[in-house]
Amino acid sequence: MTVGRIIESPDCVAEGAAWLAESCPRMAHAMTLTGPLPLRRRPDGFAELLSAIVSQQVSVASANAIWARMRAAGLTGPRKILWASDDDLRAVGLSRQKIRYARELAKARIDFKGLRTAPDQEVIAELIRVPGIGVWTAEIYAMFSLGRADVFAPGDLALQEAARVLYDLPERPSERALRQMAMAWSPWRSVAARVLWAYYRVSKDREGIR
Repeated sequence: MTVGRIIESPDCVAEGAAWLAESCPRMAHAMTLTGPLPLRRRPDGFAELLSAIVSQQVSVASANAIWARMRAAGLTGPRKILWASDDDLRAVGLSRQKIRYARELAKARIDFKGLRTAPDQEVIAELIRVPGIGVWTAEIYAMFSLGRADVFAPGDLALQEAARVLYDLPERPSERALRQMAMAWSPWRSVAARVLWAYYRVSKDREGIR
């Protein structure tokens, strides 16, 4: 298996958006409301995965606040996480469970450089070996930190809700159902995710992802 298309610039996102608009009238309609889609590229490495763990099961605003406190305290590297006391980590807003997950990530010694050239499924399989990193977190990392063009995160509630509204579904699709829907958006599934998150922001007047 080889690494597919990498999203590196706004032009890549625009190319994917044009393909989706041509392929699906509802995607085209969504983009008339959202305007240009964000690039959403992030660095790769330990800090980004730690930030993803922080974001789990809390609002975007709460995640931003906790992450800002962690950065201010210098608690964004593996050594600092392992050296910090539980009280230090609680003081910046981490729950007992997230403290454990942060320490597991710090001990995992992930080969982040190697992930850059690994196929999508290998990336996800490697990351979910770490306690606290589920498929959603691994897919988000593949999309934004590695720039993979054809990865989707169907377990994301904002994506599910945006799909429900945009496609006029009777109920929010399950993770399995949305994963199946997303097959129609290949090879630009991560751009389709950007469309749905942007549409969620417009339709719900709030952010669906950091």
